[in-house]
Amino acid sequence: MSQIHPTALISPSATIDETAFIGPYCIVGDEVTIGAHTTLHRHVVVTKLTRIGKHNQIYQFASIGEDPQDLKYDGERTWLEIGDYNTIREACSLHRGTAQDKELTKIGSHNLLMVNTHIAHDCSIGDHNVLANNVGIAGHVSIGDHTIIGGNSGIHQFCRVDDYSLVGGASLILKDVAAFTMVSGNPAHVHGLNIEGMRRKNWSQQTIDILRQAYLTIFRSGLTTVQALTVLQEELLPTEPRIQLLIDSLQQSKRGVVR
Repeated sequence: MSQIHPTALISPSATIDETAFIGPYCIVGDEVTIGAHTTLHRHVVVTKLTRIGKHNQIYQFASIGEDPQDLKYDGERTWLEIGDYNTIREACSLHRGTAQDKELTKIGSHNLLMVNTHIAHDCSIGDHNVLANNVGIAGHVSIGDHTIIGGNSGIHQFCRVDDYSLVGGASLILKDVAAFTMVSGNPAHVHGLNIEGMRRKNWSQQTIDILRQAYLTIFRSGLTTVQALTVLQEELLPTEPRIQLLIDSLQQSKRGVVR
């Protein structure tokens, strides 16, 4: 049997794994699925139409799967999906998608969402990310894998934050953040590569040097984007496969990248 505290309110249509723990005064709404070994510590609200995976830790006063804050929303059946091994700290708010997009907000696995993080409707969050206290993610934002978003930062709707990048605290992101880059400011500007993050992952010095050369080609050489892409594809990609992430950042950006 699931460990459900007697003060918790559980919808009859909710599906809760027998190894999950639902703490005091939690509310689990209609068509919610909670996977194995996931814990709702206390005073957590999972409103409805939400799928939560296994081994997640969700702390008090978090609001999970609430209606999107979008004036176009008119009660459509939209969803929130949360993967595995995430830590969602106090007072976080994660909203479902809208019919105007993919009807889905999706959060991957192994993420840490610190106190009062907000993830709006139709966002896509990858794996192994850290979002610090009071980070605000607007609607339709895409965040890749292994990123760090500093506290009190805000990300404008429809922006991308690509893999292995770092956003400094109290930054305003109005354009896309290219992979591997370190940006900060209001509005944000690029300040270099996330070198420390690479070293913590034990990447070789050769890989770091090639990525630094790619960074200089894109942001400091005076080349146009088309010219920089040519250099990356013809000269650097054959020696370092991770260069493809930078190429993707430039090619897929619709708002332009933070420079």
